[in-house]
Amino acid sequence: MQDEKIEEYLKINMSEYLPLRDVVFNTLRQAILKGELEPGERLMEVSLAGKLGVSRTPVREAIRKLELEGLVLMIPRRGAEVARISEKNMKDVLEVREGLENLALELACERITTNQMMDIKKANVNFENTLSQGDVIAIAEADEHFHELIYEACNNDKLIQVLNNLKEQMYRYRLEHIKVSKGRQRLVTEHKAIVAALEKRDPEEAKRVMHEHLLNQEETVRMNIGNRKSGVK
Repeated sequence: MQDEKIEEYLKINMSEYLPLRDVVFNTLRQAILKGELEPGERLMEVSLAGKLGVSRTPVREAIRKLELEGLVLMIPRRGAEVARISEKNMKDVLEVREGLENLALELACERITTNQMMDIKKANVNFENTLSQGDVIAIAEADEHFHELIYEACNNDKLIQVLNNLKEQMYRYRLEHIKVSKGRQRLVTEHKAIVAALEKRDPEEAKRVMHEHLLNQEETVRMNIGNRKSGVK
């Protein structure tokens, strides 16, 4: 665990004036999602409390909430550990994501405004610019923003809410995908194809491209998982 990063996340969350238990929860969740707390790493209450400068109670509460989100596992006679990234969990998340994004694309093709289309194009240009900087976290966040603007264009508050609820679990796989630098340029091509389909208001084409987009993500993450199991770096 990189203590400097954990402390950075803690400072950011402390600035939001949240209850202490939420500060600890958000700090640990960010550390897990961004890979500072690695899959399989044990979460020791005493050690974490010392690093964060809090008592064990908010740490214990945070770990329980993380378990409910599927980011932490409780192992008998061992305690809490960061949930590993598995093919089954990834496939489950991506299947749900594709179903929801297909609906969002269908509605967006009907309802998207000129201003929303312009914002999506700008977000994709920003994504391309971010790629050149090589910061994996910044790239993942730019990619996430691109997709969030598509959700907004569907103009369905309940669908947007459900997609946002899934966002944290999608982030782990988005980050795993982007870590592989040789596949990043393909993301630009796929984003441009999604934008073109939205401009034409062609939901079938948009869904076809999105399917390919997510299939490539699944294949890349599966390769990462396989390499990890075999010890390849």
